[in-house]
Amino acid sequence: MIDYDADHDDEASGRRALIVVDVQPTFCEGGELGVAGGNRIAQRIASYVQAHRAEYEYMATTQDWHIEPGAHWSDSPDYVDTWPVHGKAGTPNAELHPAIAALGIAHHFKKGQYAAAYSGFEGIEDNTDRIQSRDEVATAQSEGRTLANALKAADISHVDVVGIAESHCVKETAIDAAKLGFRVTVFEDLTVPVSEELGVAARREMAAAGIALLHSDILPC
Repeated sequence: MIDYDADHDDEASGRRALIVVDVQPTFCEGGELGVAGGNRIAQRIASYVQAHRAEYEYMATTQDWHIEPGAHWSDSPDYVDTWPVHGKAGTPNAELHPAIAALGIAHHFKKGQYAAAYSGFEGIEDNTDRIQSRDEVATAQSEGRTLANALKAADISHVDVVGIAESHCVKETAIDAAKLGFRVTVFEDLTVPVSEELGVAARREMAAAGIALLHSDILPC
């Protein structure tokens, strides 16, 4: 847990991080699990970063980077616990969306290599496009090359979360950040759910976890 001192109680003094969750072609229109509005959200996030980069002490992306994720992939998916092949490591659709890649963000957390993973906090920092072995992924985890430790090292108190999909990996990343004691905001205009029904449920769950759901106040609705 983050131990807030008096400075952390002052909203203006908090050190902020921006986490861009899973903005990849695999989750945008034309991808294996494309979400309607994904490409639009990628462009809106890119514009937001360009306008607000100086306000963040730390920025990172997350990616589904599946190598052999077991039952997470299925030929007969239920779209709850099992899914079609997506985010396959080493393929163009698993790369960052071009609009996000062009931003030159330095820190990249890849998740789900050998098991299902929804939260960016389950990933490891991997700034390459290598296909890592199980042992390499396990070693990175054991060495603490995780998002939680990176945020702690940067003395972050506030985490803003954007990306795809609001109803799944954005929600899980935001909730994990809140559990770790960060003050968390999800910008509703910089994310999109798989469906409006699932989006409503996700927003209720995030609000119950103390997460602020706000508009970025930069781009038009």
